[in-house]
Amino acid sequence: MSSIPDVNVLLVDDLPENLLALEALIRQPGRRIFTARSGDQALSLMLEHAFALAILDVQMPAMNGFELAELMRGTERTRTIPIVFVSAAGREQNYAFRGYESGAVDFLYKPLDPHTVRSKVAVFVDLFRQRLELQATRDELQRAVTMRDDFMSMVSHELRNPLNSVYLQAQLRRKMLTGPEPSRTDAMLRLVDRDERQIRNMIRLLDDMLDVSRLRTGRLAMVPAPYDLAELSRRVVEAINDLAATAGCSVLIQAPQALPIEGDEFRIEQVITNLLTNALRYGQGKPVAVTVSRNGQQASVSVRDQGMGIAQADQDRIFEQFERAEGSQQVPGLGLGLFIARQIVQAHSGRLEVRSQPGAGAEFVLHLPLPSAT
Repeated sequence: MSSIPDVNVLLVDDLPENLLALEALIRQPGRRIFTARSGDQALSLMLEHAFALAILDVQMPAMNGFELAELMRGTERTRTIPIVFVSAAGREQNYAFRGYESGAVDFLYKPLDPHTVRSKVAVFVDLFRQRLELQATRDELQRAVTMRDDFMSMVSHELRNPLNSVYLQAQLRRKMLTGPEPSRTDAMLRLVDRDERQIRNMIRLLDDMLDVSRLRTGRLAMVPAPYDLAELSRRVVEAINDLAATAGCSVLIQAPQALPIEGDEFRIEQVITNLLTNALRYGQGKPVAVTVSRNGQQASVSVRDQGMGIAQADQDRIFEQFERAEGSQQVPGLGLGLFIARQIVQAHSGRLEVRSQPGAGAEFVLHLPLPSAT
């Protein structure tokens, strides 16, 4: 939850010495004290700032405290500000009634008792701060509800498409198997290939959701062991070639013969696969370049596409949960992949960065420490 800002208190009195004395009594860290020497000046301040409390002197020329209170109650922005009157007229009952009818919540009588003044002001400041905290909590809950609804909508959409495809393919196979002409083996194999791709997409979607849950609870397991980052990268590129062919583009890799490293090979494979999948999705059918290299005590894997690019304002946000770059809403995905990838990389004491400009493609670079620097 965001931090609560300082609370504003307004003091209104035509005598500067009274304002000075009262301000000295109630000033504390976390409070901003505003002063006004007339009703008009006070109204101007109240239209500019939100106040937890207004302390009004009753006996003021031009516009007394009662008149100012009545004007406050007639304005939407100021009608909810609690009013405490300060009076030197004693405790006559009729006088107090007029104050309460004007909207006062309390009275202070001169000479002022410092303890009483501080106590009353503290009550209203605390109430105002609690209202702010409650509003902040309500806003957070509303944001969580909105995220939940958006998430459920995205999941439904992302699962419906491959499920519909698998269902239609199953109907087609039934027709081919029960029709008057015998089914062709090559046609059936193509259908099976499509089914497998759709099923893999659904499994990957479910795995992403499970990984987010594990990350939140600290249960995303890492099993470090030696492996070859160059060989792993070549294997991922080879595995994704079918998807690249479907997208109508090629994936080119440049890597050394070997690049020994330590870490969770399965999780790093997950990161590189995610980066490549995104490059194919957003690459607009143009070639994707993968570069594996070593720089001192650091290993790097770069995945560069030639697609739509990412605006500077989006380059931090896309690594958050359910966040995606502007203009990418038509591309399938939940906005979880980069969030999961960065968490995995950080768990390996590495970093994941993006270099991009709109219209100039995007390059995601995975940096991992080599064993001697871990």
